[in-house]
Amino acid sequence: MFYEIAASSALKLTPFIPFSPASDRRAWTGLPDKLSARAKSDADAICPVVWPQILASDFLEYTRSGNRVLFEDKQFARRTLLGTLALAEALEHNGTYLDDIINGLYLICEETAWQLPPHNSYIRDTPPLPLPDTSRPVIDLFAAETGAVLAVTAWLLKDELDRVSSLIVERIIQCLKERIFTPYLNCHFWWMGDGVSHMNNWTIWSTQNVLMAAALWEEDETIRRQILLKAAKSADYFLAEYGTDGCCDEGPQYYRHAGLCLFNTIEILNGMTDGAFSSLYHEEKIRNIAAYLSHVHACGPYYFNFSDCAAAAGPCSAREYLFGKRTGQRALMELAAADCKAADDPLLTGEHNLFYRIQNLFALPEILKASPVSASAADDIFYPSTGLFIARDSRFSLAVKAGDNDDSHNHNDTGSFTIYKDGKPLFADIGVETYQAKTFSKKRYEIWTMQSAYHNLLSFMDADQGEHMEQAGPQFRAKAVTWHFENEKASISMELGSAFAKGVARSFCRTVQLIREQEILITDRVLCPGFRPVLNLITAEPPLFEHSENEAAGRLVIGKLAVCQITGSILGAEIQRLPITDPRLKQSWKADLWRTRIAFKAEKELTLRIR
Repeated sequence: MFYEIAASSALKLTPFIPFSPASDRRAWTGLPDKLSARAKSDADAICPVVWPQILASDFLEYTRSGNRVLFEDKQFARRTLLGTLALAEALEHNGTYLDDIINGLYLICEETAWQLPPHNSYIRDTPPLPLPDTSRPVIDLFAAETGAVLAVTAWLLKDELDRVSSLIVERIIQCLKERIFTPYLNCHFWWMGDGVSHMNNWTIWSTQNVLMAAALWEEDETIRRQILLKAAKSADYFLAEYGTDGCCDEGPQYYRHAGLCLFNTIEILNGMTDGAFSSLYHEEKIRNIAAYLSHVHACGPYYFNFSDCAAAAGPCSAREYLFGKRTGQRALMELAAADCKAADDPLLTGEHNLFYRIQNLFALPEILKASPVSASAADDIFYPSTGLFIARDSRFSLAVKAGDNDDSHNHNDTGSFTIYKDGKPLFADIGVETYQAKTFSKKRYEIWTMQSAYHNLLSFMDADQGEHMEQAGPQFRAKAVTWHFENEKASISMELGSAFAKGVARSFCRTVQLIREQEILITDRVLCPGFRPVLNLITAEPPLFEHSENEAAGRLVIGKLAVCQITGSILGAEIQRLPITDPRLKQSWKADLWRTRIAFKAEKELTLRIR
């Protein structure tokens, strides 16, 4: 798709102008005064600038202890500080922030390497080197993004920097050639794709940023064309990972680094070729990739999340709005516009990609004038490529995962469900804690949030009280999946015994029904000789279990939000508080979560009736 256009003999390269430089005062003074005032306020708040000191020991800490945050926080802070200063200088244009900007540019150029410590290797899934080898630059996500940050800053402020010294931009270009352009064309990093290996957001995220830097600063047309061709091939490898339905198996949070980077890759390619790639916005798969985010939006700040994705996946900005605009997805435009209008950080001070911030700045005037969000709810949808089922009524928003345990950023969560009621989380998907060395190692599934017992699923206890949970891998999947959407009811059914090790559950058939404007009914039919089923339920409000006089029933009162009637020969229930102390989890969950574990007699039908 991409490469076919890129390889055409008729393709001509054109000058790339992604936005007006700061020297074009008409463009920058035409922006709303309140945004200019906010940019100045944001910059003044960090002045005098204290640039983080990055030490070799910070880099070493990852191989020593698994801590990657120590280095990341400092590296990311430098780029966000630079972006805040650059925006303020472009708007104020009086030199106030120029010295600090030059300090930041030189500090970043003088960093020994731009890749993160866990990515400091040349072969996928091999142990990282403890320190960078400066003779062999690694292009990872953040090396590529750093290249784009420097390239965009230099483009934005070239005239202003040149008045101080032409050596500043020359230094940036030298770094780009040595650390990005040369290794990009002469090395193969796994994320570039080979037509066989699985790709993920790395592919398009890195490709977008390499393209941005090359389009702005690679003057040799032959080299620029070589980079364009290689980038187009990688974009095709990335697209090949998606079904025609456009579902992102990494979830809505990673959509920002996948679908939205696909969007900006097309934007950059169009800018380099006078719109030669515009037809791609009409391709069904790309239109469906754009639409995905509005379909998986649950309510308020919450999205239907599985795997490593957070429940509060972050607010939309101009990128979502513009992607929706290019592909004709009105629901996505409305979702993005609502978030932009409610934003308390319109200039994205936490974002370290400066291009996104400039893109947002220039799109905001149009977005803020957009018509109000329509009151209509998103449609029901089933994504065959991942088994994601979503259904709604006026009170409930329901999602069920009926795929496999081989997703990118996988958790063992096949068959789990997530439910929101009246705009609040009811049955939750926890998400993932702050990344550490174990997160992407063979010990990944020792982490509690990755395990099926911390999802809304059954576990199976053996005679020695050993717990058997779902396993990881493509063979551990839902089978015999059927779904229906009707006016009165939406339902999905699947066989989940195959998600467990052989011999644990002969059959575990789960059916989930949304009986519209009444209730959600979940039925688990299990056949597990020698094992006892235990139902795990994760709730966002404190639960209270009440055992009925009839031992075959009970009910779970979930705060003031819902009551869940449970039947199925209940043996007992245990309620556990799940303390939320991790910073990454706290972004979604402001209070602790709860796990209720309900034990049943073997080989029974279990039902949950949620009202």
